Amino acid sequence: MKKTTKLVCLLLAAMMLMSFAGCGSGTQNKVGSTAHDTSPLTLEDTVKVVAISHPSWPTSDGCKAWEYIKEGTGANVEITSIPSSDFVQKITVMFAAPELLPDLMTFDDKNGTDFYIPQGAFIPLDDYADVMPNYTAWVDSLTEEEYNAVITTRKAWDGKIYFSPTHGREAMTGVRAWLYREDLFKKHNLKVPTTKDELIDVCRKLKELYPDSYPFCIRQALQNVSIIGSSWKPYFESSFYYDFENEVWEYGPREDTMLEVIEFYKLMIDEGLAPPDMLTINTGTWQELVATGKGMIFPEYQARIDFFDALGKKNVSPDYQLKAMVPPVMNEKTGVPMVAYKSYDMLGYVVCNTMDEARITNAMKYLDWFYTDEAMELLSWGKEGETYEVVDGKKRYITDENGTLPDTLYGFTLPGTAARFDPAMVDAFESASIAENREMVLEHTLPNLNPRLWIAFNDEERNSTADTITAINAYANEMIHKFILGQEPLSGFEAYQNELNELGVDDILKVYEEVYNRLK
Repeated sequence: MKKTTKLVCLLLAAMMLMSFAGCGSGTQNKVGSTAHDTSPLTLEDTVKVVAISHPSWPTSDGCKAWEYIKEGTGANVEITSIPSSDFVQKITVMFAAPELLPDLMTFDDKNGTDFYIPQGAFIPLDDYADVMPNYTAWVDSLTEEEYNAVITTRKAWDGKIYFSPTHGREAMTGVRAWLYREDLFKKHNLKVPTTKDELIDVCRKLKELYPDSYPFCIRQALQNVSIIGSSWKPYFESSFYYDFENEVWEYGPREDTMLEVIEFYKLMIDEGLAPPDMLTINTGTWQELVATGKGMIFPEYQARIDFFDALGKKNVSPDYQLKAMVPPVMNEKTGVPMVAYKSYDMLGYVVCNTMDEARITNAMKYLDWFYTDEAMELLSWGKEGETYEVVDGKKRYITDENGTLPDTLYGFTLPGTAARFDPAMVDAFESASIAENREMVLEHTLPNLNPRLWIAFNDEERNSTADTITAINAYANEMIHKFILGQEPLSGFEAYQNELNELGVDDILKVYEEVYNRLK
């Protein structure tokens, strides 16, 4: 979906959500205010679920995972899947008339839930502890570190939890790494780079060997600074971020470090070592470069190893092999060989404010089942003989003749089926190529998530900062592109920094600090 279309839909939704505040207020005030019916769900209880469905991982209520959910919750579960491309528009219509709302919705982005919460669209889990004993026990069992990573990062603007936590597959979900063509490095006796100079040198060598290649084949290069920025400075990003080293909020595009990034990117493009359109290249075009052997080094999802190895062995060479490497240090005085922590599981449920106490209570009971040991086992592995087998004492997924992964084959880990996982599933879920380097990759991943990805503004904070943030980011993106492409001289960087100051960067940093301190 185009960003402009999504923005229009969100603005429309905001107006429609006024209905929650303007009608049925008497009922709304009673929701969650008294003790609730704690009797278990039965088939006489219908729970309506809307689940987002992605093209690569479609939601199907006929898969094993949903079969286990229906059995485990005991309810009559009605599932409606909505393609991700239509999700915002479809739920906007539902919010316009609460009687059209399901009992629960799945989301794959906390910022999406935070937009609707101030209008009263969702119900906090905190208010229904008496019907959620399994969820409460699970939260109480978390270590302080786990609680901060899983629960604190789910908090809404009022400090309550509306977006159900997902936990257990952090070693797999969203993990980033620097990847390189191990087969080519072995073939030409090349050294894996550990510094910026070594990276540039090896890219130049690969360009000589393969003139039509782009050895440093990064996509959406400016956004990816938020993945590799720590190679210049710990936690550095191309947007607003929290510097855990110095305990202060920063705006990456304003820092001198950004000039170093610009100089590096400019060199790579100018020498033909990176795609000329690497700042804007779409995923499909980038994938084609890598899958046809023209891209050789890049920071990406670690899971891309399996994706590209299959294509590369078919299209390039039977020896094609990607491997993760230790991140190169781009500034030897301030940088570290780390990538950003992105293993924040974005999937979860929200309970809709249908203004019907019985429906809301049943939705909470349904959600509570996902935090039982039974649910963890079923939604991680399924049932022995159906979805997995035990080989040499270890569980192994039963697959089909095509080797289809468990998410597609059984519906595990997808929107609506994701909550609490057995961490041991990660080894069975991914290939040996990924598993052999997983420990190294995780050791070279920062320990903290950028709070910008989870902290929530209230309506006043959002309304007072939205235009300023938009103006700041638009100016920064425009100027950084121009610096990299040679349309503006690098000597103008200081003037650019001063203009960002004038646009109000410090004012926004102050708001981020206040919100973060309120929620952490």
